[in-house]
Amino acid sequence: MGRRFGWLWAAYGVSSLGTWLAFDAFPMIAVLVLHAGAAEVSALAATGLAAGAAVAVPLGPWVEFRRKRPVMVAMDLVRCAALLSVPAAFALGGLGLAQLLVVSVVVSAADLTFNAASGAFLKGLVPPEDLLAANARFESTTWTATVLGPPLGGAAIGLFGPVTTVAADALSYLLSAAGLRAVGGPEPRPARPDTPRATAADLLAGWRYILTSHALRPLFLNTVLVNGLIMVSAPLLAVLMLGPLGFPPWQYGLAFAVPCLGGLLGSRLARPLVTRYGRRRVLRTAGTLRACWPVGLAFVRPGIPGLLLVMAVEFGLITCCAVFNPVLATHRLDRTPADRVTRTLSAWSVTSKATIAALTALWGPLAALTGPRTAIAVAGVLLLASPLLLRRPEREAPATAPPSPATAPPSPAGSPPSR
Repeated sequence: MGRRFGWLWAAYGVSSLGTWLAFDAFPMIAVLVLHAGAAEVSALAATGLAAGAAVAVPLGPWVEFRRKRPVMVAMDLVRCAALLSVPAAFALGGLGLAQLLVVSVVVSAADLTFNAASGAFLKGLVPPEDLLAANARFESTTWTATVLGPPLGGAAIGLFGPVTTVAADALSYLLSAAGLRAVGGPEPRPARPDTPRATAADLLAGWRYILTSHALRPLFLNTVLVNGLIMVSAPLLAVLMLGPLGFPPWQYGLAFAVPCLGGLLGSRLARPLVTRYGRRRVLRTAGTLRACWPVGLAFVRPGIPGLLLVMAVEFGLITCCAVFNPVLATHRLDRTPADRVTRTLSAWSVTSKATIAALTALWGPLAALTGPRTAIAVAGVLLLASPLLLRRPEREAPATAPPSPATAPPSPAGSPPSR
């Protein structure tokens, strides 16, 4: 796909590895350095996601009408600077929970803005017939980083201290910014709207387009619900396995590192499956199958059988997700006009982050009342109903056709932005 895509892929890879090296770094710093309790750690995770999503809402329309690569470089540099403040404050003895919260909000908002801009950039950089291959490569890179990052990060923390991986993550964003600069090439400036400032309609344009699209609305509702219900089980499973079931930390880490190999398998299968069965059928099948696995986590038991059960469930879940995710990303870009990509992706990501934060906040009290195993089971049973949202979408005009004013908000004409 050319030198420019190669640099983009390299930038994505280095930042992904940095992110997974620093996996759970903030909770670990909160516990090991600041001696925070469970309530404070949960509040840090949920508040960072929710506040970051709120901050990112007005950024979608702002990014839509600007060149995407400079925005991506800026977001990398913002994340680098925010994260570097943590080891700096630690070295000076002034690190506190409030600073972790502020950094978490800044990084979360920058993540959402970067991802929205990167989708529009990719659509302009890669020919439509190569979009699935590009997204599959990104998916494969993500899971490779997921396999390698946490064990390396854990070793680095053990050898060099708790803020080491945060510094490494900051460096990865600096390298990513350099890679994006090396992409080079022209990028047309998107046409600006008549109004100089974003209006309420601009802020809601992404959601309006998604909810009026027969192709995207079912996938949007399904993925937001599924991602939220999957994520609420993660901290509860940690409490269950490391607490009552008595798994040592190395086994807990192994239970989630090994199944990530399913991500490599799934991302490799996505393109041939679409070629053979078609995009819609793969989305429905993989989307349905990924909802069937998590309920099995409610039956985990102590010892090797329980460890193997968790590995099997996670392997099946991750494999299905790795097939579904690049196909969804490609379908979403194909079905979204170039002048709405950033706002659509921003609305999608903001809703997903806010839903995860809200459900995580709800499932904590549920687990306190019923126990973590029951709360995990409830999330798993609800997931079994999620494929009902993956009904067969009605046929609609391709994204290159002018949208009807009755189904989508007006948008400025002009050349599609390059990525």
